[in-house]
Amino acid sequence: MNDAATARQRQRDPRGPLPAIRFRAEVIPSDPGTIRRLVASTGFFSRQEIAIAVELAEERLAKGAPSGYEFLFAERDGGEVAGYTCFGEIPCTVARYDLYWIAVLDDFRGLGIGKSLMRRTEERIAQLGGRRIYIETSARDQYLGTRIFYERCGFREEAILKDFYAPGDHKAIYLKELSAVSR
Repeated sequence: MNDAATARQRQRDPRGPLPAIRFRAEVIPSDPGTIRRLVASTGFFSRQEIAIAVELAEERLAKGAPSGYEFLFAERDGGEVAGYTCFGEIPCTVARYDLYWIAVLDDFRGLGIGKSLMRRTEERIAQLGGRRIYIETSARDQYLGTRIFYERCGFREEAILKDFYAPGDHKAIYLKELSAVSR
């Protein structure tokens, strides 16, 4: 990044330029604890939801690929996990995938890591033969930024299930069809 670009980045975000990121798909034994801290740092999820995120990583460690859960981790230099996704093929469908989790450590939100994770996850799903990706989230106001993020990544709202999570807490389902270029 040149000096002018670095200055613009610092104006946008005083933390400096986007840290160097590498991606890995393998789940390692320290990941369940890392996922617990990362998901909790967002301030969005209940203890029960955090436990489920951890459980999926533990399931992958215990069963490997037959678990049905795939992961992608974004790591900074030095191996610190800055964000991750968890996704898998939807049983009894053809080439349909769910994105179960995407989360970025609160200190690194707004730096483009989420978009990079999403793009890399879409590429991986396409490599696995996926043609559609579904994402579910709450329609509560707290999740407005999340829904805007999905839309900016090319997803469209496909359905709203009224009072799904609780009275007044609707489920929003988003869909993205992967283009032939992605596959």
